[in-house]
Amino acid sequence: MALLLVGLLLLLGLWGLLRAHTRTPSPAPRWPPGPRPLPLIGNLHLLCVSQQDRSLMELSERYGPVFTVHLGLQKTVVLAGYEAVREALVGTGSKLADRPPVAVFQLIQGGGGIFFSSGARWRAARQFTVRTLHDLGVGRGPMVDKILQELRCLMGQLDSYGGRPFPLALLGWAPSNITFTLLFGRRFDYQDPVFVSLLRLIDDVMVLLGTPSLQLFNIYPWLGALLQLHRPVLRKIEEVRAILRTLLETRRPPAPGAGPVQSYMDALIQQGQGKDPHGLFAEADMVACVLDMVMAGTETTSATLQWAALLMSRHPSVQGRVQEELDRVLGPGRPPRLEDQRSLPYTSAVLHEVQRSITLLPHAPRCVAADTQLGGYLLPKGTPVIPLLSSVLLDKTQWETPRQFNPGHFLDADGRFVKRAAFLPFSAGRRVCVGESLARSELFLLFAGLLHRYRLLPPPGLSPGALDTTPAPAFTMRPPAQALCVVPRHGGSAQADPGRV
Repeated sequence: MALLLVGLLLLLGLWGLLRAHTRTPSPAPRWPPGPRPLPLIGNLHLLCVSQQDRSLMELSERYGPVFTVHLGLQKTVVLAGYEAVREALVGTGSKLADRPPVAVFQLIQGGGGIFFSSGARWRAARQFTVRTLHDLGVGRGPMVDKILQELRCLMGQLDSYGGRPFPLALLGWAPSNITFTLLFGRRFDYQDPVFVSLLRLIDDVMVLLGTPSLQLFNIYPWLGALLQLHRPVLRKIEEVRAILRTLLETRRPPAPGAGPVQSYMDALIQQGQGKDPHGLFAEADMVACVLDMVMAGTETTSATLQWAALLMSRHPSVQGRVQEELDRVLGPGRPPRLEDQRSLPYTSAVLHEVQRSITLLPHAPRCVAADTQLGGYLLPKGTPVIPLLSSVLLDKTQWETPRQFNPGHFLDADGRFVKRAAFLPFSAGRRVCVGESLARSELFLLFAGLLHRYRLLPPPGLSPGALDTTPAPAFTMRPPAQALCVVPRHGGSAQADPGRV
């Protein structure tokens, strides 16, 4: 018996050796060039904390469009310029569709949600969200009516200032409420405590996520945990979660599947009550999806609308030309419709140029899901990759005057609107922004409606050129806090109670 056992062990050992010799070895990684890292800190000494994307763009001028940087101990590949970014996001299929495990988002979402999840959880959440947004009428009549309703409420709020300066952040109330209507099935009065609390918390979280201490936490999680650098943002996130759980409970029907789906939350609840063999729609996952939609759906569109108003106040000649076109196409009283975009080439060009010039979200990291050839280099599975969207929107090979606000970037010689391949504010490929259609609809209708109704002006005593356009420190490149004035162009009022319908 002992001899038989020894013989079996020898045969197993021989089989293992044969497999080891016949298995095709993984090719050795071939890393892009990059600056030499220092011990422990890597290349952090070369990066400006407040404008990391600008520092990376400067490094690309020396090391090329695909290069390696060391963020602390983490070797990371950076892609700069339209050609390199597009090849990676579109040309690699699903190989670059994952997110790396960013420390703070791992704590916040635990690998769930839509934006910082990967693999099966991400695919399930994204497919569900895309389908639900379509079913709820995003980009079509039902959602357009809600956006125009919110536009009237915003106008009523602006009219209440009687031409006096109002805080720029007020313009963010309308796109935020549109997102809330979609998520929760109802809009909020602008003075509603839940509405006020959510906006305050979203603002706090976005500011905290952009602080140097949170960036330090993501680079050195062990040190960040020791110093408790993550605690302030986690406390704010938990306050948001508490509100979302309450709203989720109020939408939950008394019987499974009861009632029509009127909101994103309704759809989530029905999905969670149905067959879910892999446990991808437990309550924690539902809250994670809504949290992502609340944070991203309000911040990006709200900040872009504020930037648009600020830039129109800073460029009165551009504003005047937009208003001439709106008057010609819409007449004195008709609100804009989505189909008007074809007849408003200059207005569309200006709105696109706002999004290009502000580079609202400079980059969102990706992760190589399998050994991948990229730009002539072989990156091993798990490599973090930073596609610099700001480098695409400011690529001097794609834009005539990349550092200037120039609506002509989107117009041909005859004044017709021109689509530009390098216009990628919503990213591209498998992880293109899930709310792109909603954001485009909101921005066009709100921007056109506001400029048709009002002249946007600096506050008294301030010239257009004196308006501050230096981005405020936050997770996104949001505009700095300041005041503007609005003056009705055609007389009358918005015919709406401020913040109410």
